[in-house]
Amino acid sequence: MQTLNFPKHHFRFKNSENKVSIFDPIRKKFVILQPEEWVRQHCVQFLMNDKGYPISLINIEKELTINTLKKRYDIVIFNSDGSIHLIVECKAPKININQETFDQIARYNLELNASYLMVTNGLNHYYCQMDFQNERYLFLKDIPDYTP
Repeated sequence: MQTLNFPKHHFRFKNSENKVSIFDPIRKKFVILQPEEWVRQHCVQFLMNDKGYPISLINIEKELTINTLKKRYDIVIFNSDGSIHLIVECKAPKININQETFDQIARYNLELNASYLMVTNGLNHYYCQMDFQNERYLFLKDIPDYTP
């Protein structure tokens, strides 16, 4: 797997039936290592180890329904009151992040109402804060660190 634009972290790998798996600490299991999963696991480590978000507030790949369509978000971080603090959309490194990617996470956020959005392909990261009053998002240099 290629080097990503995240701080260095340690990962657990397993090789079974000629397939490499990576351990997901949130789902507490090994998952097949695909390019998007490589980005997702780096992002999880970044959120936990560099931004300080507790593992108990992080959720991965859960289904949500948007206009009768079933979708799956990549990463969600909850606030302690159960509301959603951050949605992360992960793409494989070869996927360019464009307006379509932001439209996708914006559609998810119509349902989830997160305060912050993050879009990453592991090489480029974009962070936004929602401005619900004016129905737009404001780009940030970084997402805030966890504060209890």
